[in-house]
Amino acid sequence: MDLVTPDLGLLFWTGIVFCSLLFLLAKFAWKPILTAVNERGESIAEALELAEKTRDEMRALKAENDQILKQAKAERDEILKEAKEIAVSMVESAKNKSKVESQKIVDSARDSIRSEKAAAMAELKTHVAALSLEIAEKVIRTELSSDEKQKALANNLASDINMN
Repeated sequence: MDLVTPDLGLLFWTGIVFCSLLFLLAKFAWKPILTAVNERGESIAEALELAEKTRDEMRALKAENDQILKQAKAERDEILKEAKEIAVSMVESAKNKSKVESQKIVDSARDSIRSEKAAAMAELKTHVAALSLEIAEKVIRTELSSDEKQKALANNLASDINMN
């Protein structure tokens, strides 16, 4: 049982060593340890504050980015709308130009057809006149082939001249 119950001398010296160690620790070690612990606590608190500020800034930046993104999307939509309107107007303009050009081509073709028709009619009239003269010449030659017929015609023409 000697092992379980300590001796009075052992208790005395253990108490003295404990008190001297406690005094030495209080005098030399506790202040630096407490200072280091306090500094560490303050640095952790500052880090937490900085993290909270950073989180708030990130939220603000995210909100700002979302707003910028919305504006960019709105601008993109507006630009696309304008581009579509311009494309539609260009298509309409091209259609109108093609209609005008096709009308000009049709009018030109009509004018060309009219002029060619007039030229063909004039040529036909000239040809008909030439044929008529040839026929008349042949008829007159056959009619005036004899001297008697020539004298009768001359008398007939002379009497017409005298009457006028």
